[in-house]
Amino acid sequence: MRRGGLTVSRRRSAAGSQTALREANKSLVVGAVQRYGGLTQVELAAATGLSQATVSTIVRELLAAGLVDTAVTTRSGRRAQLVTLARRVGLAVGVQVGHRHLRVALGDFAHEVVAEQVLPLPYEHPSDTTLDRAALLVMDLLERVGADLDGVVGIGVGVPAPVDADTGMVSVPGVMRGWEGEHLGQVLTKRLGRPVHVDNDANLGALAEATLGAARGYRDAVYVRASYGTGAGIVLGGQVHRGFAGTAGEIGHVQVDPTGHICRCGSRGCLDTVVGAAALVEPLRATHGSLSLRDVIGRTRAGDPGFARVVADAGALIGTVVAGLGTAVNPQCVVVGGELSETGEALLRPLRDAVQRRVLLNQIAPLEVVPAALGQRAEVMGALVLALREADVPVRAEDDVELDAEPVPGPPGQGETS
Repeated sequence: MRRGGLTVSRRRSAAGSQTALREANKSLVVGAVQRYGGLTQVELAAATGLSQATVSTIVRELLAAGLVDTAVTTRSGRRAQLVTLARRVGLAVGVQVGHRHLRVALGDFAHEVVAEQVLPLPYEHPSDTTLDRAALLVMDLLERVGADLDGVVGIGVGVPAPVDADTGMVSVPGVMRGWEGEHLGQVLTKRLGRPVHVDNDANLGALAEATLGAARGYRDAVYVRASYGTGAGIVLGGQVHRGFAGTAGEIGHVQVDPTGHICRCGSRGCLDTVVGAAALVEPLRATHGSLSLRDVIGRTRAGDPGFARVVADAGALIGTVVAGLGTAVNPQCVVVGGELSETGEALLRPLRDAVQRRVLLNQIAPLEVVPAALGQRAEVMGALVLALREADVPVRAEDDVELDAEPVPGPPGQGETS
């Protein structure tokens, strides 16, 4: 009896271990799909360290449970099966709070936007009114697609200021007047009852471009947001580097003119005081009257030489500061986004020249400077990606599937080989 009891105990222990391993492997697969928005089965095997046979079995399980969807795609000229989380798992919300606009988007786990809207905002809009508008806009978009808050897995919010990710608070006073001291995530959570994650807008642009855009496939990259102010998001080893209290990449507050104007941050001659929206329009007002940043962008694109000169000077100065950042972190590429990037090569060429002239020459992997692939949607897409990555996705257990002994995480493959 005793021996038989030991046998039964060992069998139960083995069954329990197998069940735990099965759930761990299944979580690896779901986590990889959640992180990248969609991977083929070969890419899933590379990302998780599981065998292709095991991945195939898990995908069949998840498909039967309604947790994933599959579709035929092409990788390196070969047909492959793309795996994405099913829309029924839930939707995420991305919110970008700009200096002059509010953008809200609903998206699924495949990073597909299903509804989106942009609203103009007044100058120095207060936090309470803006967050109220964001909450109302979220509800409106959900109603538009026939969904409700119960189906929202999370909300990502980007703001044009350094943010302490742990508290969701603007971490530097003066940079975003009227927003200091507010736990932004808590405020929106109270209004909508869903998890909220807050970050700097340039960090979110970097996250989006590294996940979906021009920096995808690079381990180290810098995203430069040139707009009403200038900031940078840094990706190192595939992860956004925020620094202590979220001030990494705040290139708009690097001093470029020791005798210049006082910046919002309290320092003198910061980059933002020279290339921000107010500084760009100032030398043009004498001959062109009252102007906005949109006017500068439009006239530059139309070929006006005076406006193009102002934008080119801004690009060269931004490039000089970015070159210092590039020398410090040695990225593989610099991606340029933000409203001012709509001027195209008028901004990008002098910025690129300044970067490449000042960074250390690298014959093995020369630094690339490229436009953002996601355009003006980079930041809101980054907010969506952040919310989706932080979401808690349920994984169902099945008891009759044999899986590999040890999962070993690894990077996804770049293409299909079978």
